[in-house]
Amino acid sequence: MGLKHRLYNLRRRAFGSWSIDDPRPIQADAPYTYFLPSAERIAALRPGDLVKLVIRSHPPGPEWDAERMWAEVENIAPEGRTGALANTPCDMPQLREGSRLTFQPFHIIDLIYEGDREAQPELPRREYWDRCMVDSCVLDEGVPVYYIYRDEPDMGGEDDKYPDSGWRIRGDYRDLNDEQLHARKHDYIAIGKVLNADDSWLHLIDSPVGSAWLRNFETGDYEPLGDEDNHGDN
Repeated sequence: MGLKHRLYNLRRRAFGSWSIDDPRPIQADAPYTYFLPSAERIAALRPGDLVKLVIRSHPPGPEWDAERMWAEVENIAPEGRTGALANTPCDMPQLREGSRLTFQPFHIIDLIYEGDREAQPELPRREYWDRCMVDSCVLDEGVPVYYIYRDEPDMGGEDDKYPDSGWRIRGDYRDLNDEQLHARKHDYIAIGKVLNADDSWLHLIDSPVGSAWLRNFETGDYEPLGDEDNHGDN
């Protein structure tokens, strides 16, 4: 750590502050990839349990402006919860292990019950971590999904944690010429990230290999394409 960093941290320790992020807006923007504990599991918390919080530094650190850290629940009251920080912050000199925190149930992003007691299980949910190929503009520019088709999976590697689903997803290209279309960049990512941007095709997610669909923007429906119509632009 250089002198400049040390001086900055001294100022943060003396005058800095911190806050706990509300994760609900993130969950609302990314419902297929960002999951929070259920209200039932949070309500079952007791003193001694651990909860994970996103704690934000003011001013931010040189590397991170927030850290995910665990706190041990000490008191549960209608006006909120209190606990002690159970981690040593990586770069947040305003806090140290054992610092007292006050937080609300909605701040909790994860939890661990102490001991072996039976707890309220999470409701089953489907997750979408298998990979797909998608036009980058769908993710980065909000271009709506237009054409989807499912190929034989061929993008995955032996060491990949999640397999290639075979789905290939193209953003609206009705106003593009061939050169512009082929110049588009692509991403090989989790299907859930595509669904966060546009889940209009979710009802087709289990369609078999060989399926192809084109979106009718007048009706909002996806219309199936036959083999003669499936041009599979890559």
